[in-house]
Amino acid sequence: MAELFIELFSEEIPARMQRGAAAELERAVTAALGAIAPAGVRTWFGPRRIALRADVVPEVAASSSIERGPRSSAPEQALTGFLRKHGATREQLRQEGDYWVLEKRTAGVSAADLIAGAMPGLLRRFPWPKSMRWGGSSSFVWVRPLRRITCLLDGTVVPFDLREGADDGHGLAGGNLTEGHRFHAPDAITVLGAADWQDKLTAARVVVDVEDRKRIIADRIDGLAAEKALTVVDDPGLLDEVAGLVEWPVPHLGRIAEEHMDLPPEVMQVSMRVNQRYFALRTADGQAAPQAAPQAAPWFAFVANVEADDHGAAIIAGNERVLRARFADARHFWDLDRKARLETRVPALDAVTFQAKLGTQGERVRRLKALARTIAVRTGAELPGRIGSELEPAPMAVRAAELAKADLVTGMVGEFPELQGVMGRYYALHDGEPAEVADAIRDHYAPRGPTEPAPSAPISIAVALADKLDQLSQFFAIGEKPTGSGDPYALRRAALGVIRIIRENGLRIHLRQLLDATGTGATTVQAVFEFIRERLVVQLRAEGARYDVLNAVFGAKGITLDQDDDLVALLARTDAIAALLQTPDGANLLVAYRRAANILRIEEKKDGPHDAPPDPALFRETAEIDLDQALTAYHAVVSLLEKENHSTAMSTMAGLRAPLDAFFDKVTVNAPEPELRRNRLRLLARVRSMMDQIADFSRIEG
Repeated sequence: MAELFIELFSEEIPARMQRGAAAELERAVTAALGAIAPAGVRTWFGPRRIALRADVVPEVAASSSIERGPRSSAPEQALTGFLRKHGATREQLRQEGDYWVLEKRTAGVSAADLIAGAMPGLLRRFPWPKSMRWGGSSSFVWVRPLRRITCLLDGTVVPFDLREGADDGHGLAGGNLTEGHRFHAPDAITVLGAADWQDKLTAARVVVDVEDRKRIIADRIDGLAAEKALTVVDDPGLLDEVAGLVEWPVPHLGRIAEEHMDLPPEVMQVSMRVNQRYFALRTADGQAAPQAAPQAAPWFAFVANVEADDHGAAIIAGNERVLRARFADARHFWDLDRKARLETRVPALDAVTFQAKLGTQGERVRRLKALARTIAVRTGAELPGRIGSELEPAPMAVRAAELAKADLVTGMVGEFPELQGVMGRYYALHDGEPAEVADAIRDHYAPRGPTEPAPSAPISIAVALADKLDQLSQFFAIGEKPTGSGDPYALRRAALGVIRIIRENGLRIHLRQLLDATGTGATTVQAVFEFIRERLVVQLRAEGARYDVLNAVFGAKGITLDQDDDLVALLARTDAIAALLQTPDGANLLVAYRRAANILRIEEKKDGPHDAPPDPALFRETAEIDLDQALTAYHAVVSLLEKENHSTAMSTMAGLRAPLDAFFDKVTVNAPEPELRRNRLRLLARVRSMMDQIADFSRIEG
């Protein structure tokens, strides 16, 4: 095998595009050079380069193939079309039997020639999300000006260039030169292959592997923070982005002016992250519970791309000066927003569009107030009190829903949309609203992702569910459902949020009743419920749980419409059945069910159905009588499950295993006597029907 090494060196590539570009380079090279079987592919990416190495075969051997053409008696047009398709002439044909045949010979080609032929087209077709032209009249485009192309096969340059004509001004061609750090080592460097490239760039102050850059950044910032008894706020997204901005990461700590330390810590963190790509720090003992206010430290961390002679003193001072200006802007919004009470901003929501077909945020708030009241009553969260005016007492859930979107028209959220809800809480507390109302304003967006805690306070639960159920119902009502290719309104996330709130708080609620309260109609209610149910199955699959058992429980014939929407009860039944299936009795019971179902499927095609009750007078074998008696006892399982007595229900189910096994061992179902055969099929149909009352066992996998 020979080593292929490619590096595409350019001006700064946006951090968000680097990983995708490396993956696209791997895909394109693998597809274009399939004849030389690229293997062991590895890619690198960074601010100014993407690179790839692969093992390839050194040459493609000569080959030949036989293509059968039309019959010798076929019309002339058929033969002409065949020759045109294969680029051949009539002299190359020979006749074998009744057919013309063409022997196609492919000459051997070296890997270098194949690579040289493929690379220009591959680079011209490279699909950057955004690209640009430069260099006069050149038609070549790249994300930023492409400066050098390194293309080596076992250390030897593969010669090719990108010129399409005399006017193409780039002059870009395959070579063996790269460049190191822009400031520390800007001269051209000759490389011989992937390992040599990596070693020489490390010496030239370039860390080529993104995971190495991330590790250096994280470890050094942690070390600097620990020296001051601080911790770094975990921010994987920011770490990924910063690792895409620097080639030679040099972390530093800067000081935050005392005058800004009374800003909300979330404001400080978002301002540093969004505007400057700085890391927020906390005091070592300030790691409070997720729902509590964190304790900000008067320091921040940032990453430079140069190693300065003064150990970064000037760089630190410059970044501290920039941050003071950023925080001064945040201070302006913070002070200005608090001059108006949050409740006075609610009318302005009538001028804020929620969605073109769904009206304004003001209209949405009015829906949320009604829905939050209903949910609060159903979940036991409604706490009466004089929260509004002295003359009009209002429940806390309604008050929180009324104020939940008011911070959307504040200056701070206008500047930093990431802080919606968070700022609403601060402003509500400043206005003297109860803590439960303020917390619900903050929490009603939660959970926004798998790592964010679900709301647990009663008022927060009511408003968060109202927000998500309204979002789902309204968008479904106008036909804006998620598709396989997109979910622009984050409806899958909303559905998973509903599921997590219900599961993690053990809410015993009927989901259809809450959806009915949205007023979107029975069709929409059913569609949204089925969508949430599908997301629950997806979630169980992701957790490694028995999602197939949940599907089986949803398909149970013994569950009515007023029973199949209590997710907590259904999951408890799912867990109980899944646990039973892990036992020998449960596993054998499932095998016996499938055997009964298979027999019935075959026999019912002949003269079915056989769903009439079996006649005890026709029982001839003890095993028939025992199975019939066991099924009589089995009647209790449905009522036991409805009472949530899962342990007794499952032991009763397990008791069916032995008589069912004995029935198959001792009884000939297809007896020669027609009346005995029909009766035994009816007994099996009773088994299937009664088990289907608990779950549709045909949906269980394995």
